[in-house]
Amino acid sequence: MKKLMLIAGAAIVAMVSGAQAEGDADAGEKVFRKCKACHMVGDKAKNRVGPVLNGVVGREIAANGDYKYSKGMMEFAEEKGTWEEETLMVYLMDPRGTVKGTKMAFAGLKKEEDVNDVIAYLKQFDENGAASN
Repeated sequence: MKKLMLIAGAAIVAMVSGAQAEGDADAGEKVFRKCKACHMVGDKAKNRVGPVLNGVVGREIAANGDYKYSKGMMEFAEEKGTWEEETLMVYLMDPRGTVKGTKMAFAGLKKEEDVNDVIAYLKQFDENGAASN
């Protein structure tokens, strides 16, 4: 079953990575409002139900030492390593389908454009929360 999930995940990554376009950070800030109940970004960000997302793009998965990740996310981190844009794309479209046992209850963003925009928004924040816009 685990192999089947990895194969399905790889297929999704292949589909979306070819179609991935640059997102609009301003639009992504609006889409990120859906995430704010659980996540924060910026210089005063703190962990909530989910971890701080400062510097998440390109960061090691499950690497926020102040946050207790689920076993499923820890296993996903061992398999995938870092939050590359393609990995984030797949995860944000179907969190629970991508990482079995994730704490993230959000069903996912259904529009590829919204995911690209959120990723563009998140890319603005370095690991300390400084925005580069």
